[in-house]
Amino acid sequence: MKIQQALISVSDKNGVLEFARGLAAQGVKLLSTGGTAKLLRDAGLTVTEIGDYTGFPEMLDGRVKTLHPKVHGGILARRDLPEHLATLSKHGIPTIDLVCVNLYPFRETVAKSGVTLEDAIENIDIGGPAMVRSSAKNYAGVAIVTDPADYTPLLDEMKANDGGLKLETRFGLAKKAFIHTARYDAAIANWLTALESGPEEAPKLSPFPTAFQTAFDHVETLRYGENPHQQAAFYRDPVATAGAIANYTQSQGKELSYNNIADADAAWECVKTFATPACVIVKHANPCGVAIAGKLLEAYEKAFKTDSTSAFGGIIAFNGTVDVDVVTAMSERKHFVEVLIAPAFTAEAKAALASKQNLRVLEVPLANHYHSFEMKRVGGGLLLQTPDKFNVQPSDLKVVTKKAPTDAQIEDLLFAYRVAKFVKSNAIVFCGGGMTLGVGAGQMSRVDSTRIAAIKAQNAGLSLQGAAVASDAFFPFRDGVDVLAEAGASCVIQPGGSMRDEEVIAAADEHGLAMVLTGARHFRH
Repeated sequence: MKIQQALISVSDKNGVLEFARGLAAQGVKLLSTGGTAKLLRDAGLTVTEIGDYTGFPEMLDGRVKTLHPKVHGGILARRDLPEHLATLSKHGIPTIDLVCVNLYPFRETVAKSGVTLEDAIENIDIGGPAMVRSSAKNYAGVAIVTDPADYTPLLDEMKANDGGLKLETRFGLAKKAFIHTARYDAAIANWLTALESGPEEAPKLSPFPTAFQTAFDHVETLRYGENPHQQAAFYRDPVATAGAIANYTQSQGKELSYNNIADADAAWECVKTFATPACVIVKHANPCGVAIAGKLLEAYEKAFKTDSTSAFGGIIAFNGTVDVDVVTAMSERKHFVEVLIAPAFTAEAKAALASKQNLRVLEVPLANHYHSFEMKRVGGGLLLQTPDKFNVQPSDLKVVTKKAPTDAQIEDLLFAYRVAKFVKSNAIVFCGGGMTLGVGAGQMSRVDSTRIAAIKAQNAGLSLQGAAVASDAFFPFRDGVDVLAEAGASCVIQPGGSMRDEEVIAAADEHGLAMVLTGARHFRH
């Protein structure tokens, strides 16, 4: 199909002038609207305004310009049906073979502070989506271009095919076009159905729209899911999120599995919360070793000590540039690792890692981020919640025992609570000297989590004398405090809020513990 006439009308004008020049150079007639037409004409290109083309001027402040039979007839006519072509001929309508359109910036508009409902409404495109959908529906005869990244490849293909584009290419463009309009409509629906205010009031948004629309881009089909009999795939948010695990660059190793990606996310989200050099080792979605230190090597060595058995086959994340000393330490310990994550690796570290062909090495930009929502599927539905943004600070602590924690204990308590946030509930974490000593995760009873954390420390040969302990939620009974005191703990951090808080605090006083409350729970299911 040779392209003879193109309609160009874009909001995002990046690269469009070069694209139009490339089309004109191949003899394509250009139609355009408003600002796009002016841009092309000012650059010396011959372009026909839509109003001149249809014989009907743009009107209603640009709300009506391309909604005309001469536009949509030229797009929608089937080239393989003689009666369609005869109708075009009867009414003097030429075919339009390529449509280049992207839409009014609705998402960018509503993201601005102080946006009004009028601003939002005026940025709901009508003619653009109609042209995109018309063109995509008739991909057999029309190429629809919505992505500036396609400009150069399409021009190259036209040069190689006597000014035409292959059917396969047009079909691929149509798929992208329907995704483009679907996401555009979803953004409008989400914003409008989140409005709690009336049409004459300043916009007031609920965190949750009454109808939630979302979309993700397929990255790859995975070998299998959590288990070999399950199929799985990885999808990425279409809006790139700085610092998210989904934006990894893999420099070596086997393909990532479903469980690799889930565990890598858990490790990466945890390690990013620390400002000092940190190492997080994750196994089956739970941190089994976390430490901070002056250097990444020391942090790794401390994290590994917590639970060297569970660390085997785990995921390791660092919040700084990994050097060859860290890689050497891993090799000396014969530490088998599934995935290694860091913002960067030195050239020497990469060379040392190259011999570990199966080790998956990921580089992810170090940046804190939060998704708009956390999502979890349930039978026949979807759970949405805002992300857990609370990271405990010294000012959040309330001392409730007779004994107050020392400055050193406060540092350990803050560290322990930061780790507990990423441990599956019920979570109990013993810490000391900037490292985890024992982690109890995912138990139905909080006292059992406490016992398991103590056993883990004992198995690793680590003393819990003077340890700081974090509980992700309140102690429902005093028995958990009794167990951690018997294990050697000296101070405890927990959110509080139990109907038996007084009993729990009294138990802490009885054991000579210092206890602080945060007022913020960190359940993680």
